[in-house]
Amino acid sequence: MVGIKGTGMTALAELLVGRGVVVSGADTEERFYTDAILAELGVEVFESFDPALVPADVEAVIYSAAYDPGSHPQLVRALELGLRPQSYTEALGEISATRFAAGIAGVHGKTTTAAMVGVLVRELQLPGAVLVGSAVAGFGGRSTYNGGDRFLVAETCEYKRHFLSFHPDVLLITGIEPDHLDYYRDLADIKSAFADYARRLSLGGVLVYCADDAAASEVSRAVAAERPDISLVPYGHDAQGAYRLLSVTVGQGEISFRIEGWDGSFNLRVPGEHNALNAVAALAVTDQLLARFAGRDTGAASEVRPSPPPDTGTASTVEPESRRLQQRALAAFGGTRRRAEVLGEAAGVLFVDDYAHHPTAIVSTLAGLRAFHPDRRLIVDFMSHTYSRTAALLEQFARSFVSADVVILHKIYASARERFDGNISGKMLADRTRIHHSDVRYFEEIMDAFDHVMDLLRPGDLFVTMGAGNNWQLGERLLAALKEKNA
Repeated sequence: MVGIKGTGMTALAELLVGRGVVVSGADTEERFYTDAILAELGVEVFESFDPALVPADVEAVIYSAAYDPGSHPQLVRALELGLRPQSYTEALGEISATRFAAGIAGVHGKTTTAAMVGVLVRELQLPGAVLVGSAVAGFGGRSTYNGGDRFLVAETCEYKRHFLSFHPDVLLITGIEPDHLDYYRDLADIKSAFADYARRLSLGGVLVYCADDAAASEVSRAVAAERPDISLVPYGHDAQGAYRLLSVTVGQGEISFRIEGWDGSFNLRVPGEHNALNAVAALAVTDQLLARFAGRDTGAASEVRPSPPPDTGTASTVEPESRRLQQRALAAFGGTRRRAEVLGEAAGVLFVDDYAHHPTAIVSTLAGLRAFHPDRRLIVDFMSHTYSRTAALLEQFARSFVSADVVILHKIYASARERFDGNISGKMLADRTRIHHSDVRYFEEIMDAFDHVMDLLRPGDLFVTMGAGNNWQLGERLLAALKEKNA
């Protein structure tokens, strides 16, 4: 496995090891949290891309999307050995074709929702595996839960239509918005990708979608009109049926919500009203698995993909005991890495890190943190990711920090997949944000802000690093410095 230290690659390695596959891999010398996981799995990792390290008797080579199979030395070596290297998404897709599979997709919320499905599957002791695109607290810091081979649930990514390698029997679409604009032309283009993905549902498949999201609803209904064999399962405030969200109550440190057909309430201790939506989506997917696999053994996966039961599994058909187990699992859900992740507290300052890098996610995440911590001053340090996204969504980004008291911005975190054309910069984003926010501060490099923020912070503050860049390092360094100063 080339690039084995990546979150998805390590999770895939864990699935393969669980199936008895002998796995080795290569990556850089840089330390990642996945190093410890790979060591626990007994996977040999070479911190070099020397082609001589590819074993002569290797049977398959899987590579991270970060590497070019036409030029990477180890992938070229694999070709010389007569092998066709597979990308991570192709390999995951091949596994999904051999068992019942549920794909979790959407521009926002798919990581948290997939993680919630994982803790629900574990609590219900269902005989399948769940793969998430981030480390999950409930999985012991890993990205994979492995409870059997009867089914696979996996987070699947829309970038470059990667999810079209997956073979879903159940598909969840959390929402569709313009994103990855270095690849997709516009909203219509990304909607076409999700429609193509939905068309890949197996005969009698189930399409779960957020009824509150106009694009997700449009795509889902259009595909269902083409495919009358598909069952539609809407969820959300605007949904009709078993997964209508009746109410959401946000309190300090907790969210409570209720759904149609169940008298009890569900509680969450992760911030953001959007997480109530994610939880309902996770319940809808898990109920599909519960209807098919409850009480079945954890034997080897069958090559025959099971057909749906007569009833596709709704809230009204779920046993009360199963619902109570689901309530318990969601109440204990501790989130995932870089999704409103609490890093620690020092000198009365709470430090949080979040991966939100799209305006919609920034708005919902900051609003959630504000509701969870109403008495704290909210300082957000944001680093925008990719020139194309920043340029295309500049006005939306500028308006997205309304919940913050102080906004700190930096240069744009560049992507290897695009070049700087001089038409957009982090300073331009800061200037635009000042039109909508009274306190915006700009530091080109992230560590240029260190001394300034140290003087700015006071007891009772909430400091949030946000984005897909590397500004998380500032939060970690500030936390360490305050801890040392306190000591």
